[in-house]
Amino acid sequence: MDDVNPKRILVVGAGHVGLYAALRLSKKLSSREAEVVVVDPQPHMTYQPFLPEASAGNISPRHSVVPLRRELRKCKVLVGAVTRIDHARRTAVVQPISGPTREIQYDHVVVAPGSVSRTLPIPGLHEHGIGFKTIGEAIYLRNHVLDRLDVAAATVDPVVRRNALTFVFVGGGYAGIEALAEMEDMARDALRYYPELKPEDMRWVLVEATQRVLPEVDRDMGAYTVQQLLKRNMDIRLGTRLESCVDGVVKLSDGDSFKADTIVWTAGVKPSPMLDATDFPRDDRRRVTCLPTLQVVDGDTVVEGAWSAGDCAAVPDLTKEPGDFCSPSAQHAVRQAGRMADNIANVIRGRAPVNYKHKHAGSVASLGLYKGVAQVYGVKMTGWPAWFMHRTYHMSRIPSFNRKVRVVVDWTLAFFLKREVVALGQLHDPREEFVEASAPPARKQPVGTGKPV
Repeated sequence: MDDVNPKRILVVGAGHVGLYAALRLSKKLSSREAEVVVVDPQPHMTYQPFLPEASAGNISPRHSVVPLRRELRKCKVLVGAVTRIDHARRTAVVQPISGPTREIQYDHVVVAPGSVSRTLPIPGLHEHGIGFKTIGEAIYLRNHVLDRLDVAAATVDPVVRRNALTFVFVGGGYAGIEALAEMEDMARDALRYYPELKPEDMRWVLVEATQRVLPEVDRDMGAYTVQQLLKRNMDIRLGTRLESCVDGVVKLSDGDSFKADTIVWTAGVKPSPMLDATDFPRDDRRRVTCLPTLQVVDGDTVVEGAWSAGDCAAVPDLTKEPGDFCSPSAQHAVRQAGRMADNIANVIRGRAPVNYKHKHAGSVASLGLYKGVAQVYGVKMTGWPAWFMHRTYHMSRIPSFNRKVRVVVDWTLAFFLKREVVALGQLHDPREEFVEASAPPARKQPVGTGKPV
């Protein structure tokens, strides 16, 4: 250990892996041992399991994110994007939110940019699709759904009303199921304020390419989930693909076609494209190849000073057969972050790193208020107990005591106060009204002169 020149640890990305790793490193290593630098385009970490509840209005959107500067007080936080990593030179190029790029030298790098939505070249998807991976997308979807209710209530045209009240979700994984269930629950709750509309006017459609939903749990739990959604009059299309949505006209592989104003894409993720601007080894799915110690590996050679975990990394799962990798879940990401931070500290102190090994505990999912499904350590639960376990587990996992308290307060108030169902659509274009009001008046031309007054 060099007390004069502490090691610099660069953490690329402040998601589940980056935030937890940086936090643990800042606690385990003194300032004489290491300097931790965290770079992320956003000044906060989004706790993604809370996106459906934030979108449905069960918790405040601000309470589902964790401010980096308040949580990582012992770290240096840079808000910007890493545009290139040249590990051969131990150098990263960072583009701050404003100003020129800067180079950062490092001794160790944690590569954790996470993932982005995995889309397909479906006609119309780029123009009409809505993602569900960021807090901005969650807020937008909430405002959009409530806005469609207003459109449907205000029109006398049955076609406009039918289009406005048709909501399509593509992807039957946890993100898609929870988003669909929570948004339908919110919209149904909001209809009490719309005497012009009835619950049966709404059409909620789930499109899933495989023959089951929630692949992380057993088939009987997935079947139970489908049954519960069908009881709520949802249209579940299994073994069906979205083939086109040009001009909002949804065309499915089963031959059906209909117009929808809302098309939500939740069909999987892929590693961040930022990795394309690095010299790290990748597998056939474009993930950074890793050892069980979370060290980056190129073939049989360890890439010294490089570490990765989470959605963007191919980490062997030692609890399964050789060749299996850890699933891209928050459960693995948080635990990998802790193991990786401990291993970095071990290497800096001259000790050997330890393998990451964690048997997946199971999964929990919310299907709306007081409804859920859970499979934890082989124990299966449905309904209210599963919903309660879902909330309890995620409340325990969100970082910081501050956020835990705020989330619990939100949930507690919801027992006594009605859900907020106000659309704040102006958030998405806040300057529109001012731009219109401040525009210079049109210059009039005198008749017959062709010249402005």
